[in-house]
Amino acid sequence: MNTIEWLSRLIAFDTTSRYSNLALIDDAAQWLQDQGLSPWLAYNGERTKANLFVTIPSASGSQEGGLILSGHTDVVPVDGQNWHSDPFVAEIREGKLYGRGAADMKGFIASVLAAIPQMKAARLKRPLHIALSYDEEIGCLGAPVMIAELQARGLTPEHCIVGEPTSMKMVVAHKGIHTFRCKVHGKAAHSSLTPQGVNAIEYAAKLIVFINELAHQLQSRHQNDPAYDVPFSTLSVNTIGGGTASNIVPQLCEFEFDYRNLPHMGTEEIVRPIEEHIKKVLEPQMQAVDPACSIEMVHGENVPAMPEAEAALLHDLVTQLVADHARLKVAYATEGGQFQQAGIHTVICGPGSISQAHKPDEFVELAQLARCDDFLGKLIAAQSS
Repeated sequence: MNTIEWLSRLIAFDTTSRYSNLALIDDAAQWLQDQGLSPWLAYNGERTKANLFVTIPSASGSQEGGLILSGHTDVVPVDGQNWHSDPFVAEIREGKLYGRGAADMKGFIASVLAAIPQMKAARLKRPLHIALSYDEEIGCLGAPVMIAELQARGLTPEHCIVGEPTSMKMVVAHKGIHTFRCKVHGKAAHSSLTPQGVNAIEYAAKLIVFINELAHQLQSRHQNDPAYDVPFSTLSVNTIGGGTASNIVPQLCEFEFDYRNLPHMGTEEIVRPIEEHIKKVLEPQMQAVDPACSIEMVHGENVPAMPEAEAALLHDLVTQLVADHARLKVAYATEGGQFQQAGIHTVICGPGSISQAHKPDEFVELAQLARCDDFLGKLIAAQSS
C-alpha cells in the first residue's frame, strides 16, 4: 500500500484517546508480521491500549543502536466540531487529505508503514525501528511504558525522529507541559449571610489573579529564549467550575492551569510561589472564618521539555534530508522529551502543519505527504551500505 492508502486505513480507526487503540495496533502488527517482521506490544495496565515496536535489522542482522521513527496513534475528540466530511473517513479535496489525525499524526505513520518494503530491501548499516504509541494526547502516557520495555529488552537505539507535524522542518527543542488542578474548599452559607461563609469562587479568583501576575513576570525574565516561537515559559488557566445556586455561597470551586516551561526551567519556579501564596495569604483569610477551609493543588500531566541536544550526527543527517535547514524550537510538547531523557537523541520532523492539529476539517496537504515519502527514501538510502 502507498502512503495515501495507509493514511485512509489509519484514519478509519477511531483512536480518540478515550477509546482503545488496539484495533489499529493489531492491524498494523498483523501486516508487519506478514512482511516477515517481529513486532512486539507494550500494554497499559488495563491492557486496553498498546504501544507497538518493530525493528528492521541491519544487513548483518543486528538490532543494536540505530534510529527510531516514532508516532502516536491516538487522536483528539471531534465532539462539538463542525466537520464538512466524516472525520473518520479520509477525503481528498483540492490537494488536501481530510480526516481526524491526518496531520496529527497519522500522516507520518502512514508514510513510515508505506516505506517498510523499501527498508527491508535496503542493506542497512544500522537498524531502523518503528515505534507507535498510545495516549500522547492526554499526557504522553504510552511512551514511558514503551521506553521501559526497550530498556528491559536491552535495546539501545541511538537516535529518534518523532514525526509530529512540522511542515517537514527540523525541530531540535520544545517546551514541557505540566497541568495542575486546584480545588478551593470554602464554606457554604445562605447568600444573605455572606460573612458566615467562605466563598470558594472568590478565593479561586484571587488565586487565578496571582497566577496571571506570575505569568506576566515570566515574560520579562532574562533567561528567556528568543529562538522559540513563544520565547518565554507560560501559565494559562483553562477550565473552571464551581457553585450550586445563585443564592448559596459556594463551597467548592475547581480550576485547571497549565505551565509550558522552557527546558532550562523547572516546575519548582512556579509551584513554590503559588504554594506560598496559598499558605501565607489565602488560607489564613479563609480559615479565619472556618479552620476546615483549604486549597489543594494537584500536579497532573508531567511531560518533560526537550532541550537541544549535542547530537551533531542526527542534526547533520536530518539537515541533509530536508529543504529548510533551520533548526527550530517550539512551544508545544511531544514525546521527544521522554526519548531524550532516556538517552536517545531526538528531533521532531513530520508532514503537515501544527496549525491544523485538533481543528475541525483537519487536513494534510498531499504535497507534504510526498515530501515525507521523499525524506524517508533519502533517510533509508543514507542508512544503507
